Amino acid sequence: MSAKTAAKPIKTASKEPSSLTKIYLFAYNAIQVGGWSYILYQLINYYVLEGPQFRAQVTLWDYTRLAVIIFQNAAFVEILNAVFGLVKSNPVVTTFQVFSRMMVVVGVVMATPTGKVSPGLPIALFAWSITEIIRYGFYALNIIKVVPKLVVFLRYTTFIALYPIGVTGELLCFWWAQRYARENSVWSLEMPNKLNATFSYYALLWIVMLGYIPIFPQLYMHMFTLRRKILGGDSKKKAN
Repeated sequence: MSAKTAAKPIKTASKEPSSLTKIYLFAYNAIQVGGWSYILYQLINYYVLEGPQFRAQVTLWDYTRLAVIIFQNAAFVEILNAVFGLVKSNPVVTTFQVFSRMMVVVGVVMATPTGKVSPGLPIALFAWSITEIIRYGFYALNIIKVVPKLVVFLRYTTFIALYPIGVTGELLCFWWAQRYARENSVWSLEMPNKLNATFSYYALLWIVMLGYIPIFPQLYMHMFTLRRKILGGDSKKKAN
């Protein structure tokens, strides 16, 4: 969703969303706040409240799996919202952001046993959960036009640390998964076969990993641009 338009009501000539659309968007964002709050609670409970004996019997993925699969994959709805114009997000940017996360959950952690025990998983879940609680809460409050300044500040400030932390966790998950994919031909297609084609999932993992190099800096700097606009960093330019 577009962070620029969500910070405060913008006076434009565009048609106001219908009441039904507002109810739907508010409900979706509120549910996501609840879901990611639960995942953050699980993360804290697993590492802080529970003891070593519990962690020896249950992996983090086994403990958080259901909630992560549901609420992360539910983000696919955001692509549809952007495509059908229910929100003012860029569909291309939204698609990349959603599928990069879904790739980690479905194509890395769920697909490989090594991805499930990667040290990147708790790092990614920590960054994702805090980011999403703030982001979805921001969107929900903006729909009812009640956005405290603190929430706006958190939305356009916490990303400075959380984005690199989250990307680090994601890449560590990819790294742990690619070793297993290379040795076991996970989701790969080798010759000969009826399709007369080959597909290397190991190569795909590396393509996605290398794709972070050109794409992440652009998204990261885009957030800094939005931060300057929303939090008043461009005030001096406007005064001149």
